[in-house]
Amino acid sequence: MIDADDDDVAQAISVIFLFNVLAALLFPTFGKILGFSISSGKSFGIFAGTAINDTSSVTAAASTWDSMWNLGTQTLDKAVTVKLTRTLAIIPITLVLAFFRAKEAKKEGSNANGFSLKRAFPMFIVYFIIASIITTISLNYGASPEVFAPLKELSKFFIVMAMAAIGLNSNVIKLIKSGGKPVLLGGGCWIGITIVSLIMQKVMGIW
Repeated sequence: MIDADDDDVAQAISVIFLFNVLAALLFPTFGKILGFSISSGKSFGIFAGTAINDTSSVTAAASTWDSMWNLGTQTLDKAVTVKLTRTLAIIPITLVLAFFRAKEAKKEGSNANGFSLKRAFPMFIVYFIIASIITTISLNYGASPEVFAPLKELSKFFIVMAMAAIGLNSNVIKLIKSGGKPVLLGGGCWIGITIVSLIMQKVMGIW
């Protein structure tokens, strides 16, 4: 969030977290009702990866679907790939918004610092790309997928810890009392993204 104070950031994270937790809990059952394939994790994985915003919640929903239908990590692999592909869009969006915000601040004579690529660039995406390159090269040169199995389990642990940390810093009652409009906006976006995801899967013949 550009020029946001701590309260704004906390509120935004809480709204996102609220609906992502609901998605992680409800989407596996919702997917069963909608008739997603239970012999392959492709359709639900794409659904989870596109309709859920937070990577940890995507992982939770996809892992639940895998566990429900004994699919190994089929759904999880597909969902995380889709989600992280979406995450890459953060790079141009963040850079463009930060650039224009700095330009506006300069016109207004603000004392704010100018555009800084280092501050604006989401560094976690760089780490994701580096990890992907290392994994791809290693597998292409004959490394066994089992080598990366412990890291996958470790990543799940860290994701659970991240969700717990966000939860411990979120006060849902306070959020609802002080931020009714953000909750309504978040809910509307959540429903809208879910519907668009389902429509696109139907159009493309995935579901």
